[in-house]
Amino acid sequence: ATLIADPTLLDLYGTRTLVMHGDTLCTGDVEYQKFRSYAHDPGNQHRFLSLPLAERKTQMLGMRAESEKSKQGKSAEIMDVTQATVERVLREHGCLRLIHGHTHRPARHLHTVDGHRCERWVLNDWYERGGYLRCDSGGCRAELL
Repeated sequence: ATLIADPTLLDLYGTRTLVMHGDTLCTGDVEYQKFRSYAHDPGNQHRFLSLPLAERKTQMLGMRAESEKSKQGKSAEIMDVTQATVERVLREHGCLRLIHGHTHRPARHLHTVDGHRCERWVLNDWYERGGYLRCDSGGCRAELL
């Protein structure tokens, strides 16, 4: 496996494809976007990584618990992608395909952006069943394990 940048633009069998984590597409979840900004700050990352491993694990468990608690009070729409943001990203990168995770709602979604038919694939989360997206010259399809 090779670690790639987020986002990464690929040519998959002649189709411009953007691969990304997907959390930046959820612009309606303002609280998550604030946390994301904090967590991606290099100074905050350096301070966190300088802590002993046991303390980092404790903090992560606490953050995970807080995250799960905060999800209970949020609507599904808030925690999903924002349609306008998806369209903007597809337009900015000139892509017909977007592949991402984060929302934990695996599916193929069709969009029309500037008269072009685009597809957005959401990858499954592996909590209950693993899977992957197979792309070849015939297109993409979700495969469950």
